[in-house]
Amino acid sequence: MPDPVTTISAYGARAREASRALAGATAAAKSAALEAMAAAVDGARAALLEANAHDMEQAAAEGVSGALADRQLLTDERIDGIVGGLRKVAALPDPVGAETGGWRLPNGIRLQRMRVPLGVVAVIYEARPNVTADAAGLCVKSGNAALLRGSSYTLRSNLAVGAALRAGLEEAGLPADAVQVIEDVTREGATALLTATEWVDLLVPRGGPGLIRAVAEDATVPVVIDGAGNCHVYVDAAADLDDAEAITINAKVQRPGVCNAAEKLLVDRSVADEFLPRIAAALAGHGVEVRGDDAARAIVPGLAPVADEEWDREYLDLVMAVKVVDGVGGAIEHIRRHGTGHTEAIVTNDYAAAQRFVAGVDAAATMVNASTRFTDGEEFGFGAEIGISTQKLHVRGPMGLEALTTERYVLWGDGHVR
Repeated sequence: MPDPVTTISAYGARAREASRALAGATAAAKSAALEAMAAAVDGARAALLEANAHDMEQAAAEGVSGALADRQLLTDERIDGIVGGLRKVAALPDPVGAETGGWRLPNGIRLQRMRVPLGVVAVIYEARPNVTADAAGLCVKSGNAALLRGSSYTLRSNLAVGAALRAGLEEAGLPADAVQVIEDVTREGATALLTATEWVDLLVPRGGPGLIRAVAEDATVPVVIDGAGNCHVYVDAAADLDDAEAITINAKVQRPGVCNAAEKLLVDRSVADEFLPRIAAALAGHGVEVRGDDAARAIVPGLAPVADEEWDREYLDLVMAVKVVDGVGGAIEHIRRHGTGHTEAIVTNDYAAAQRFVAGVDAAATMVNASTRFTDGEEFGFGAEIGISTQKLHVRGPMGLEALTTERYVLWGDGHVR
């Protein structure tokens, strides 16, 4: 077996060379490349579905099921989403070259601050072959080369998507090595990527707590953490309970295996007697196992109990824990102890309560009378996302094109010396 460090270095060298060509590409050329990539994915539909079928068989044989299996599944509808996502990114304004500031100094020098690509962006992720296309599209449009390293149980799918993307790049006259899917899915290969400081300018991990922890412990390249989503919906005393039910159901049920799905429901004590029985029945009707604290179980005796450690757990499944709290303050205090800084939601018709909640919770996104499921690059108008950052340096929340750039200064003088 080839040495993983040597293998990753070869990927990195090709990516670095491609990034230099991309950095000088026009906005029109990059948009045309994304259109060609979208067309290539659309044209490779049969190959993608065949590759994914093999991956699904292997995953089933290895015991992968439930939400994780759903994440790696490709369907015609999901391929439509990939194609549409690439085309949306193609139509977005190019952030590269945008002037973010400029001023003239007293000595006559003019300073200009502008956006430029990062260079080589690596993404290490679990399941979800659509991430291969989303990340590649965002990287190309923002002038970056992409190194993409998925899971062993989605390798065929990722390689098939990657092959289509590379074909589109070549057809458009940009280097195919601007998008590379790494075939080495060993732990040693992952470590080599995490420490490839010569080649990687930014690494984004997308996956469960184990992956995030490994990246945080082992990476020496710059990292933006796509963190866990222990997301809450708080139903305030002034909530419209019909809205609260609809938002809770959507936040939990629409796609339970993703990071912006709600895991916990907090209900103000003053409306708990009225709201808890109806929401428990509604959730159960959608196949959700509802667990409750002592106060919730006193109102709805059929609820399963919640273990203390569950308040910190991201279920990623049709399970939801419910807690009765004392007003906005109680909700904020609970979220401060157990939230992961991803997405928090309040349902209320009291503007002051909403403002207090927004100010009190420390999250990348806060929803007022809306589902947590809206924390998403496409929903935010970014076309797609390379991840959702739960850290505070460089970028926070869904990461679109602008998040894949940095800034530099250009100084315009007229023979000035210091």
